[in-house]
Amino acid sequence: MSDEQDVRHAEYLGLAPYLYYADATEALEWLIRVFGFTEKVRFVDSAGLVFQATVLAGNAEIQLAGVGSDYWEAKGVDGPVGQLNIVYVDDVEAQYERVCAALGEGADVSRPQDQPYGARVFTVPDIGGNSWTFWQQISDTVDLPSGWQEVRPE
Repeated sequence: MSDEQDVRHAEYLGLAPYLYYADATEALEWLIRVFGFTEKVRFVDSAGLVFQATVLAGNAEIQLAGVGSDYWEAKGVDGPVGQLNIVYVDDVEAQYERVCAALGEGADVSRPQDQPYGARVFTVPDIGGNSWTFWQQISDTVDLPSGWQEVRPE
């Protein structure tokens, strides 16, 4: 029996970002109000403040947690370090309008733009320093710059 046959493989069941916020209560409310995510569950402390929660973007779960300044000091940073999250949508223009309406004038929201890989996207930062790109696949055609190529495993 070869080594390859001895190895068991787990089946992937999904992937969920786990985002840190200085104020998870505020972040949870913001994500629901601005993006239209659905709250699945929240865990609160004795003061009623959220220390962990799960929201849904369609069927995709997003975990968020509130951590204090001592957590960041132990990591050697001032606060949460943002990450980019991509949320696939069926109508990027409708999501753009929703986000702009929720945030009001002067919001830091990029206009939807077509990308050379067949997507139409826009990006907006949240109150915790994370970036959210809303992505609608509009074409299977890829228009790469000269000299670039698409490589797929066989």
